[in-house]
Amino acid sequence: MQNKVFRFGPVAVANAVGNLLNPPTATGGTNAGSSSQYIILRHIRIVNKTAGAVTFSGYIGATGASAAGTEFLGTGLSVAANSYVDWYGSVRLDAADFFTGVASATTSLVIQGEGEIGVAG
Repeated sequence: MQNKVFRFGPVAVANAVGNLLNPPTATGGTNAGSSSQYIILRHIRIVNKTAGAVTFSGYIGATGASAAGTEFLGTGLSVAANSYVDWYGSVRLDAADFFTGVASATTSLVIQGEGEIGVAG
């Protein structure tokens, strides 16, 4: 089955670590069971809508987590005033993976991205 292109966000980033993205599980139908889905992130944009620099830290791990060793997109990555930072790459998130993030100032940063979503197994 071919993956489908999708977009997430825009979502305001809080100043406490929170979930930004997690793949869903598909269920439904009679005796159909459930299938985990996965996401392949291809692009992320972090926009600073304020007049001062704000930092962003992103993680891939457990829900709502920011444990050492799970850093993914910046650790105190500075986003200039009234500007943005783009990331391009290829990172797979499975059902147990949560992309979480935190900003140094609440609702100053907005995050959005694009990628592909597919059905595992």
